[in-house]
Amino acid sequence: MELQYGADRLGKRYDADMQKFRENRLGAFIHWGLYAIPGGEWDGKIYNGAAEWLKAWAKVSVKDWLQLIKQWNPQKFDAKKWAKMAKDMGVRYVKITTKHHEGFCLWPSKFTEYTVANSPYKKDILGELVKAYNEAGIDVHFYFSVMDWSHPDWRSNIKTKEDEAAFQRFLTFTDNQLKELATRYPTVKDFWFDGTWDESIKKNGWWTAHVERMLKELLPGVTINSRLRADDYGKRHFDSNGHLMGDYESAYERRLPDPVKDLRVTKWDWEACMTIPENQWGYHKDWSLSYVKNPVEVLERIVHAVSMGGNMVVNFGPQADGDFRNEEKELAKVIGKWMQKNGECIYACDYAGWEKQDWGYYTRKKNCVYMIVFNRPYSQQLAIKVPKETQITKATLLNGEKLEVIETARNEYNVGVPKQDFHEPFVIRLEIKSSKETANKYHEALT
Repeated sequence: MELQYGADRLGKRYDADMQKFRENRLGAFIHWGLYAIPGGEWDGKIYNGAAEWLKAWAKVSVKDWLQLIKQWNPQKFDAKKWAKMAKDMGVRYVKITTKHHEGFCLWPSKFTEYTVANSPYKKDILGELVKAYNEAGIDVHFYFSVMDWSHPDWRSNIKTKEDEAAFQRFLTFTDNQLKELATRYPTVKDFWFDGTWDESIKKNGWWTAHVERMLKELLPGVTINSRLRADDYGKRHFDSNGHLMGDYESAYERRLPDPVKDLRVTKWDWEACMTIPENQWGYHKDWSLSYVKNPVEVLERIVHAVSMGGNMVVNFGPQADGDFRNEEKELAKVIGKWMQKNGECIYACDYAGWEKQDWGYYTRKKNCVYMIVFNRPYSQQLAIKVPKETQITKATLLNGEKLEVIETARNEYNVGVPKQDFHEPFVIRLEIKSSKETANKYHEALT
Protein backbone atom coordinates (compact mmCIF):
# COMPACT_ATOMS: atom_id res chain seq x y z
CA MET A 1 0.00 0.00 0.00
CA GLU A 2 1.34 3.41 -0.96
CA LEU A 3 1.53 5.80 2.00
CA GLN A 4 2.53 9.44 2.26
CA TYR A 5 2.92 9.41 6.02
CA GLY A 6 4.02 5.89 6.85
CA ALA A 7 7.39 4.60 8.04
CA ASP A 8 10.34 6.59 6.72
CA ARG A 9 12.70 3.64 7.08
CA LEU A 10 12.60 -0.16 7.16
CA GLY A 11 14.58 -1.94 9.86
CA LYS A 12 16.78 -0.56 12.63
CA ARG A 13 18.86 2.60 12.63
CA TYR A 14 22.58 1.87 13.02
CA ASP A 15 24.05 5.38 13.28
CA ALA A 16 26.11 6.32 16.35
CA ASP A 17 23.26 8.14 18.13
CA MET A 18 20.87 5.21 17.80
CA GLN A 19 23.61 2.80 18.82
CA LYS A 20 24.16 4.86 21.98
CA PHE A 21 20.42 4.78 22.73
CA ARG A 22 20.47 0.99 22.29
CA GLU A 23 23.59 0.40 24.40
CA ASN A 24 22.39 2.56 27.30
CA ARG A 25 19.71 -0.06 28.07
CA LEU A 26 18.74 1.32 31.50
CA GLY A 27 16.92 4.62 31.95
CA ALA A 28 14.86 6.48 34.54
CA PHE A 29 11.57 8.32 34.01
CA ILE A 30 10.64 11.47 35.93
CA HIS A 31 6.94 12.36 36.11
CA TRP A 32 6.75 15.75 37.80
CA GLY A 33 4.12 18.44 37.49
CA LEU A 34 1.30 20.22 39.29
CA TYR A 35 -0.29 16.85 40.07
CA ALA A 36 2.46 16.31 42.68
CA ILE A 37 0.84 19.02 44.84
CA PRO A 38 -2.53 17.29 45.53
CA GLY A 39 -0.86 13.85 45.31
CA GLY A 40 -4.03 11.99 44.32
CA GLU A 41 -6.38 13.85 46.68
CA TRP A 42 -9.00 16.46 45.75
CA ASP A 43 -11.59 18.02 48.06
CA GLY A 44 -10.80 15.49 50.77
CA LYS A 45 -11.24 12.44 48.54
CA ILE A 46 -8.37 10.11 47.61
CA TYR A 47 -8.49 8.81 44.03
CA ASN A 48 -6.60 5.59 43.36
CA GLY A 49 -6.18 6.27 39.65
CA ALA A 50 -2.86 7.56 38.30
CA ALA A 51 -2.06 10.81 40.13
CA GLU A 52 -1.15 12.74 36.98
CA TRP A 53 -4.72 12.10 35.75
CA LEU A 54 -6.32 13.50 38.94
CA LYS A 55 -7.82 16.44 37.06
CA ALA A 56 -9.81 13.95 34.98
CA TRP A 57 -10.68 11.58 37.84
CA ALA A 58 -11.95 14.41 40.07
CA LYS A 59 -13.53 16.35 37.16
CA VAL A 60 -11.63 19.53 38.06
CA SER A 61 -12.03 22.54 35.75
CA VAL A 62 -8.99 23.86 33.87
CA LYS A 63 -9.26 27.14 35.78
CA ASP A 64 -9.30 25.46 39.19
CA TRP A 65 -6.54 23.00 38.32
CA LEU A 66 -4.15 25.66 37.06
CA GLN A 67 -4.54 27.60 40.30
CA LEU A 68 -2.07 25.03 41.61
CA ILE A 69 0.67 27.02 39.84
CA LYS A 70 0.45 29.50 42.73
CA GLN A 71 1.64 26.69 45.05
CA TRP A 72 4.50 25.44 42.85
CA ASN A 73 7.60 26.17 44.92
CA PRO A 74 9.77 23.03 45.33
CA GLN A 75 12.22 24.25 47.97
CA LYS A 76 13.97 20.87 48.29
CA PHE A 77 14.63 20.58 44.55
CA ASP A 78 18.34 20.16 43.83
CA ALA A 79 19.17 19.14 40.26
CA LYS A 80 22.66 17.96 41.23
CA LYS A 81 21.22 15.63 43.88
CA TRP A 82 18.79 14.25 41.31
CA ALA A 83 21.67 13.65 38.91
CA LYS A 84 23.74 11.93 41.61
CA MET A 85 20.82 9.65 42.49
CA ALA A 86 20.47 8.67 38.82
CA LYS A 87 24.22 8.19 38.39
CA ASP A 88 24.47 6.05 41.51
CA MET A 89 21.53 3.95 40.27
CA GLY A 90 23.44 3.18 37.09
CA VAL A 91 20.98 4.71 34.62
CA ARG A 92 22.46 6.00 31.38
CA TYR A 93 19.56 8.29 30.45
CA VAL A 94 16.64 10.09 32.06
CA LYS A 95 13.29 10.95 30.50
CA ILE A 96 11.73 14.11 31.96
CA THR A 97 8.12 15.25 31.64
CA THR A 98 8.61 18.67 30.07
CA LYS A 99 4.80 19.00 29.94
CA HIS A 100 2.15 16.44 30.88
CA HIS A 101 -1.51 16.44 29.83
CA GLU A 102 -2.29 19.26 32.30
CA GLY A 103 -0.28 21.71 30.17
CA PHE A 104 2.09 22.98 32.91
CA CYS A 105 5.61 23.44 31.51
CA LEU A 106 8.79 22.81 33.49
CA TRP A 107 10.52 25.35 31.25
CA PRO A 108 9.63 29.05 30.74
CA SER A 109 7.81 28.62 27.44
CA LYS A 110 7.01 31.82 25.55
CA PHE A 111 3.85 30.31 24.12
CA THR A 112 1.78 29.75 27.27
CA GLU A 113 1.35 31.37 30.66
CA TYR A 114 1.25 27.97 32.39
CA THR A 115 4.94 27.61 33.15
CA VAL A 116 7.42 27.59 36.03
CA ALA A 117 8.19 31.23 35.21
CA ASN A 118 4.76 32.20 36.55
CA SER A 119 5.07 30.12 39.72
CA PRO A 120 6.61 31.24 43.03
CA TYR A 121 9.68 29.12 42.11
CA LYS A 122 10.19 31.03 38.82
CA LYS A 123 13.44 29.27 37.79
CA ASP A 124 13.89 27.02 34.74
CA ILE A 125 13.65 23.54 36.26
CA LEU A 126 14.17 21.77 32.95
CA GLY A 127 17.31 23.78 32.23
CA GLU A 128 18.74 22.94 35.67
CA LEU A 129 18.06 19.24 35.13
CA VAL A 130 19.53 19.14 31.62
CA LYS A 131 22.72 20.78 32.90
CA ALA A 132 23.04 18.54 35.95
CA TYR A 133 22.34 15.27 34.14
CA ASN A 134 24.67 16.14 31.29
CA GLU A 135 27.45 17.04 33.72
CA ALA A 136 26.96 13.60 35.31
CA GLY A 137 27.33 11.95 31.88
CA ILE A 138 23.64 11.05 31.62
CA ASP A 139 21.68 11.54 28.40
CA VAL A 140 18.48 13.58 28.66
CA HIS A 141 15.26 12.60 26.90
CA PHE A 142 12.18 14.82 26.79
CA TYR A 143 8.70 13.46 27.46
CA PHE A 144 6.17 15.72 25.73
CA SER A 145 2.39 15.38 25.87
CA VAL A 146 0.70 16.54 22.68
CA MET A 147 -2.67 16.41 24.43
CA ASP A 148 -2.92 19.62 26.45
CA TRP A 149 -5.94 20.14 28.68
CA SER A 150 -4.94 23.78 29.36
CA HIS A 151 -5.18 24.94 25.75
CA PRO A 152 -8.54 26.20 24.43
CA ASP A 153 -7.84 24.89 20.93
CA TRP A 154 -7.12 21.29 21.96
CA ARG A 155 -9.69 18.86 20.54
CA SER A 156 -9.96 15.13 21.17
CA ASN A 157 -11.95 14.80 17.94
CA ILE A 158 -12.70 17.01 14.96
CA LYS A 159 -16.38 17.14 14.05
CA THR A 160 -16.91 20.67 12.68
CA LYS A 161 -15.10 23.30 10.63
CA GLU A 162 -14.63 25.24 13.86
CA ASP A 163 -12.93 22.22 15.41
CA GLU A 164 -10.68 21.94 12.38
CA ALA A 165 -9.65 25.60 12.56
CA ALA A 166 -9.05 25.40 16.31
CA PHE A 167 -6.98 22.22 16.03
CA GLN A 168 -4.78 23.64 13.30
CA ARG A 169 -4.05 26.58 15.63
CA PHE A 170 -3.25 24.05 18.33
CA LEU A 171 -0.82 22.18 16.07
CA THR A 172 0.98 25.45 15.30
CA PHE A 173 1.23 26.13 19.04
CA THR A 174 2.65 22.63 19.57
CA ASP A 175 5.18 23.10 16.75
CA ASN A 176 6.34 26.30 18.41
CA GLN A 177 6.82 24.61 21.79
CA LEU A 178 8.76 21.73 20.25
CA LYS A 179 11.02 24.09 18.30
CA GLU A 180 11.54 26.02 21.53
CA LEU A 181 12.61 22.89 23.40
CA ALA A 182 14.92 21.73 20.61
CA THR A 183 16.68 25.09 20.28
CA ARG A 184 16.76 25.98 23.98
CA TYR A 185 18.18 22.58 25.04
CA PRO A 186 20.21 21.32 22.07
CA THR A 187 21.82 18.44 24.02
CA VAL A 188 18.49 16.58 24.23
CA LYS A 189 18.87 13.10 22.72
CA ASP A 190 15.28 11.92 22.40
CA PHE A 191 11.66 13.08 22.25
CA TRP A 192 9.17 10.67 23.80
CA PHE A 193 5.65 11.69 22.78
CA ASP A 194 2.47 10.91 24.67
CA GLY A 195 -1.20 11.91 24.49
CA THR A 196 -1.43 11.05 20.79
CA TRP A 197 -4.15 8.39 20.81
CA ASP A 198 -7.18 10.63 20.15
CA GLU A 199 -9.04 10.81 16.84
CA SER A 200 -7.84 14.38 16.30
CA ILE A 201 -4.24 13.17 15.95
CA LYS A 202 -5.20 10.10 13.94
CA LYS A 203 -6.87 12.43 11.42
CA ASN A 204 -3.67 14.50 11.13
CA GLY A 205 -1.05 11.87 10.39
CA TRP A 206 0.68 14.39 8.12
CA TRP A 207 1.48 16.48 11.19
CA THR A 208 3.10 13.59 13.08
CA ALA A 209 5.37 12.90 10.09
CA HIS A 210 6.14 16.62 9.86
CA VAL A 211 7.10 16.79 13.56
CA GLU A 212 9.50 13.87 13.25
CA ARG A 213 11.20 15.48 10.23
CA MET A 214 11.28 18.91 11.88
CA LEU A 215 12.98 17.66 15.05
CA LYS A 216 15.49 15.58 13.10
CA GLU A 217 16.41 18.62 11.02
CA LEU A 218 16.83 20.76 14.14
CA LEU A 219 18.67 18.03 16.07
CA PRO A 220 20.53 15.61 13.77
CA GLY A 221 20.71 12.19 15.42
CA VAL A 222 17.77 12.73 17.79
CA THR A 223 15.55 9.68 18.37
CA ILE A 224 11.74 9.73 18.27
CA ASN A 225 9.38 7.15 19.78
CA SER A 226 6.68 5.33 17.83
CA ARG A 227 3.88 6.76 19.98
CA LEU A 228 4.05 10.06 18.08
CA ARG A 229 3.13 8.69 14.71
CA ALA A 230 -0.08 8.06 12.81
CA ASP A 231 -0.16 7.25 9.10
CA ASP A 232 -2.54 8.34 6.31
CA TYR A 233 -5.28 6.09 7.71
CA GLY A 234 -4.76 6.82 11.41
CA LYS A 235 -2.83 3.61 12.09
CA ARG A 236 -0.45 4.27 15.03
CA HIS A 237 2.98 2.91 15.98
CA PHE A 238 3.01 0.61 12.94
CA ASP A 239 1.76 1.89 9.60
CA SER A 240 -0.83 0.22 7.41
CA ASN A 241 1.94 -1.87 5.81
CA GLY A 242 3.04 -3.18 9.20
CA HIS A 243 6.26 -1.12 9.36
CA LEU A 244 7.38 0.59 12.57
CA MET A 245 7.09 4.39 12.53
CA GLY A 246 9.62 6.33 14.55
CA ASP A 247 12.93 4.93 15.74
CA TYR A 248 11.79 2.50 18.42
CA GLU A 249 8.54 0.96 19.61
CA SER A 250 7.18 2.58 22.77
CA ALA A 251 3.89 0.76 23.36
CA TYR A 252 5.22 -1.35 26.25
CA GLU A 253 3.95 0.54 29.28
CA ARG A 254 3.89 -1.37 32.58
CA ARG A 255 4.29 -4.60 30.59
CA LEU A 256 6.89 -6.46 28.55
CA PRO A 257 6.56 -8.14 25.16
CA ASP A 258 5.27 -11.70 25.31
CA PRO A 259 8.43 -13.83 25.13
CA VAL A 260 6.80 -16.23 22.67
CA LYS A 261 4.37 -14.20 20.56
CA ASP A 262 6.21 -10.90 20.50
CA LEU A 263 9.85 -11.89 20.04
CA ARG A 264 9.62 -10.41 16.60
CA VAL A 265 10.58 -7.26 18.57
CA THR A 266 14.21 -8.27 18.09
CA LYS A 267 13.76 -7.03 14.52
CA TRP A 268 13.43 -3.42 15.71
CA ASP A 269 14.43 -1.36 18.71
CA TRP A 270 11.99 -1.03 21.58
CA GLU A 271 11.74 0.43 25.04
CA ALA A 272 9.51 -0.50 27.96
CA CYS A 273 8.71 1.75 30.91
CA MET A 274 7.53 0.68 34.33
CA THR A 275 6.18 2.11 37.56
CA ILE A 276 7.14 1.07 41.08
CA PRO A 277 3.59 1.09 42.51
CA GLU A 278 1.49 -0.69 39.92
CA ASN A 279 -0.80 2.24 39.15
CA GLN A 280 1.19 5.46 39.64
CA TRP A 281 3.51 7.62 37.50
CA GLY A 282 3.20 11.00 39.21
CA TYR A 283 3.50 11.44 42.99
CA HIS A 284 0.62 9.89 44.92
CA LYS A 285 0.57 10.30 48.69
CA ASP A 286 -0.84 6.81 49.31
CA TRP A 287 1.09 3.93 47.78
CA SER A 288 -0.96 1.37 49.70
CA LEU A 289 -3.72 1.62 47.06
CA SER A 290 -1.81 -0.57 44.61
CA TYR A 291 0.91 -3.19 44.71
CA VAL A 292 4.43 -1.81 45.18
CA LYS A 293 7.28 -3.74 43.55
CA ASN A 294 10.33 -4.58 45.60
CA PRO A 295 13.84 -3.91 44.22
CA VAL A 296 14.39 -7.49 43.00
CA GLU A 297 11.12 -7.40 41.06
CA VAL A 298 12.21 -4.14 39.43
CA LEU A 299 15.62 -5.63 38.68
CA GLU A 300 14.04 -8.70 37.10
CA ARG A 301 12.01 -6.52 34.75
CA ILE A 302 15.16 -4.63 33.74
CA VAL A 303 17.01 -7.88 33.02
CA HIS A 304 14.00 -9.40 31.26
CA ALA A 305 13.75 -6.42 28.91
CA VAL A 306 17.44 -6.52 27.99
CA SER A 307 17.27 -10.30 27.50
CA MET A 308 14.73 -9.65 24.73
CA GLY A 309 16.77 -6.86 23.13
CA GLY A 310 14.99 -3.88 24.67
CA ASN A 311 15.57 -0.93 27.00
CA MET A 312 13.88 -0.50 30.38
CA VAL A 313 12.96 2.81 32.00
CA VAL A 314 12.08 2.87 35.73
CA ASN A 315 9.72 5.64 36.80
CA PHE A 316 10.00 8.03 39.75
CA GLY A 317 7.33 10.54 40.84
CA PRO A 318 9.03 13.29 42.88
CA GLN A 319 7.13 15.01 45.68
CA ALA A 320 5.85 18.56 45.33
CA ASP A 321 8.75 19.82 47.47
CA GLY A 322 11.29 18.48 44.96
CA ASP A 323 12.48 15.52 47.02
CA PHE A 324 11.91 11.81 46.40
CA ARG A 325 10.07 9.53 48.77
CA ASN A 326 12.26 7.21 50.84
CA GLU A 327 11.04 4.08 49.05
CA GLU A 328 12.27 5.48 45.72
CA LYS A 329 15.64 6.48 47.14
CA GLU A 330 16.13 3.04 48.67
CA LEU A 331 15.15 1.26 45.45
CA ALA A 332 17.57 3.41 43.43
CA LYS A 333 20.37 2.49 45.87
CA VAL A 334 19.68 -1.26 45.66
CA ILE A 335 19.51 -1.23 41.86
CA GLY A 336 22.66 0.90 41.73
CA LYS A 337 24.69 -1.43 43.96
CA TRP A 338 23.70 -4.38 41.80
CA MET A 339 24.47 -2.53 38.56
CA GLN A 340 27.88 -1.45 39.85
CA LYS A 341 28.83 -5.12 40.26
CA ASN A 342 26.89 -6.62 37.37
CA GLY A 343 26.25 -3.87 34.79
CA GLU A 344 28.44 -5.73 32.31
CA CYS A 345 25.46 -8.02 31.59
CA ILE A 346 23.15 -5.04 30.90
CA TYR A 347 24.97 -2.21 29.11
CA ALA A 348 25.44 -2.79 25.36
CA CYS A 349 23.93 -6.28 25.70
CA ASP A 350 21.27 -7.83 23.51
CA TYR A 351 19.04 -10.84 22.90
CA ALA A 352 21.15 -14.01 23.01
CA GLY A 353 18.86 -16.22 20.95
CA TRP A 354 19.16 -19.12 23.43
CA GLU A 355 16.22 -21.07 24.82
CA LYS A 356 15.16 -19.50 28.13
CA GLN A 357 15.54 -21.61 31.27
CA ASP A 358 13.64 -21.45 34.55
CA TRP A 359 16.64 -20.21 36.53
CA GLY A 360 16.62 -16.77 34.87
CA TYR A 361 17.69 -14.92 31.72
CA TYR A 362 20.42 -14.65 29.10
CA THR A 363 21.94 -11.52 27.59
CA ARG A 364 24.75 -11.37 25.04
CA LYS A 365 27.65 -9.15 24.06
CA LYS A 366 29.81 -10.41 21.17
CA ASN A 367 31.23 -13.83 22.17
CA CYS A 368 30.07 -13.63 25.77
CA VAL A 369 26.69 -14.86 26.93
CA TYR A 370 25.61 -13.84 30.43
CA MET A 371 23.43 -15.96 32.69
CA ILE A 372 21.51 -13.81 35.16
CA VAL A 373 20.34 -16.27 37.81
CA PHE A 374 17.21 -15.33 39.78
CA ASN A 375 16.17 -18.86 40.83
CA ARG A 376 18.92 -20.98 42.37
CA PRO A 377 18.15 -24.67 41.59
CA TYR A 378 18.14 -27.34 44.32
CA SER A 379 20.08 -29.59 41.94
CA GLN A 380 22.98 -27.10 42.13
CA GLN A 381 23.19 -27.41 38.34
CA LEU A 382 22.17 -24.70 35.90
CA ALA A 383 20.86 -26.38 32.75
CA ILE A 384 21.67 -24.75 29.41
CA LYS A 385 20.59 -25.53 25.86
CA VAL A 386 22.82 -23.95 23.24
CA PRO A 387 22.12 -23.38 19.55
CA LYS A 388 23.60 -25.87 17.08
CA GLU A 389 27.36 -25.73 16.55
CA THR A 390 27.86 -23.62 19.68
CA GLN A 391 30.33 -24.68 22.35
CA ILE A 392 30.80 -23.27 25.84
CA THR A 393 34.53 -22.97 26.51
CA LYS A 394 34.52 -21.31 29.92
CA ALA A 395 32.17 -20.21 32.70
CA THR A 396 33.13 -17.68 35.36
CA LEU A 397 31.53 -15.38 37.84
CA LEU A 398 32.13 -11.72 37.07
CA ASN A 399 34.83 -11.68 39.78
CA GLY A 400 36.79 -14.22 37.72
CA GLU A 401 35.99 -17.33 39.79
CA LYS A 402 35.77 -20.37 37.50
CA LEU A 403 32.74 -22.64 37.52
CA GLU A 404 32.47 -26.23 36.36
CA VAL A 405 30.99 -26.80 32.90
CA ILE A 406 29.77 -30.28 31.95
CA GLU A 407 28.41 -31.27 28.54
CA THR A 408 25.40 -33.50 29.28
CA ALA A 409 23.88 -34.15 25.84
CA ARG A 410 23.89 -32.79 22.32
CA ASN A 411 23.76 -28.97 22.62
CA GLU A 412 23.16 -29.23 26.36
CA TYR A 413 25.36 -28.30 29.31
CA ASN A 414 25.24 -27.95 33.06
CA VAL A 415 27.05 -25.16 34.85
CA GLY A 416 27.69 -25.72 38.53
CA VAL A 417 26.14 -23.24 40.96
CA PRO A 418 28.76 -21.32 42.99
CA LYS A 419 29.09 -22.46 46.61
CA GLN A 420 28.43 -19.07 48.15
CA ASP A 421 24.89 -17.75 48.37
CA PHE A 422 24.85 -14.18 47.04
CA HIS A 423 21.42 -13.35 48.54
CA GLU A 424 20.65 -11.57 45.25
CA PRO A 425 20.55 -12.46 41.55
CA PHE A 426 24.06 -13.36 40.38
CA VAL A 427 25.71 -13.37 36.98
CA ILE A 428 27.80 -15.99 35.16
CA ARG A 429 29.81 -15.09 32.08
CA LEU A 430 30.02 -17.80 29.42
CA GLU A 431 32.68 -17.68 26.74
CA ILE A 432 31.50 -19.41 23.59
CA LYS A 433 32.76 -20.41 20.17
CA SER A 434 31.33 -21.94 17.03
CA SER A 435 32.22 -25.60 16.75
CA LYS A 436 31.22 -28.60 14.60
CA GLU A 437 33.31 -31.01 16.65
CA THR A 438 30.41 -32.53 18.59
CA ALA A 439 28.04 -32.83 15.62
CA ASN A 440 28.27 -36.67 15.38
CA LYS A 441 29.10 -37.45 19.01
CA TYR A 442 25.54 -38.37 19.96
CA HIS A 443 23.22 -40.88 18.29
CA GLU A 444 19.52 -40.20 18.06
CA ALA A 445 17.30 -42.77 19.77
CA LEU A 446 15.33 -45.08 17.50
CA THR A 447 11.65 -44.73 18.31
